[in-house]
Amino acid sequence: MPVAIITGASKGLGRALAEALAGRDWDLVLDARGAEALADTAGAVSAHGTRVSALPGDVTDAAHRAELVSAAWRLGGVDLLVHNASALGAEPLVGLEELPLEGLRRALEVNLVAGLGLVQEALPLLRASGAGTVVAVSSDAAAEAYETWGGYGASKAALDHLMAVLAVEEPGLRVWAVDPGDMATDLYAAAVPDDREPRPEPAAVVPGFLRLLDERPASGRYGAPALLDGAR
Repeated sequence: MPVAIITGASKGLGRALAEALAGRDWDLVLDARGAEALADTAGAVSAHGTRVSALPGDVTDAAHRAELVSAAWRLGGVDLLVHNASALGAEPLVGLEELPLEGLRRALEVNLVAGLGLVQEALPLLRASGAGTVVAVSSDAAAEAYETWGGYGASKAALDHLMAVLAVEEPGLRVWAVDPGDMATDLYAAAVPDDREPRPEPAAVVPGFLRLLDERPASGRYGAPALLDGAR
């Protein structure tokens, strides 16, 4: 069975990806800060018959990242690493004039530094896999200048660049930064609590991620909605 590590897997996109991969007979190592929600996800995913190791913790903790990779090694290795855990920097979002520097540091630590730390920890197992893959969940805020999204967008833009460099340095891997588009998630609700516009559920964009895994295009930046339409 192939093995995936998914961070931020207790709800939203992380949970939707976990359920989809479990349906394809992937074994999973799941991470989130909320132990209760993560246990609920693990129970739902396990119903597919897959092996699941659910480890609550903070991805900014090096010991926790090592624990995630060790759990994957016990399941057989690491074929896919999905860095989905994210921090906004402020909840709700505010303009740069008001953005707490500590909040920006937190966004960079979770979205960027922890992502690299996890890649570094998992790299030997990713290289050993016949199809080692890294997926960094990005955002359109990484490429566009949206009011109040500056801190979060900057952290995601830096993550995109980091993944682009990783792809050059590790040509044996597939490295994709994937923008899932707008979704109805707790993260978005915390970012813009007054926005009541309807948005697709995370499960609706998961087929775009699965198409990447099926077709394994070149490393790069992709948009899940465009993949659903058959275009990059």
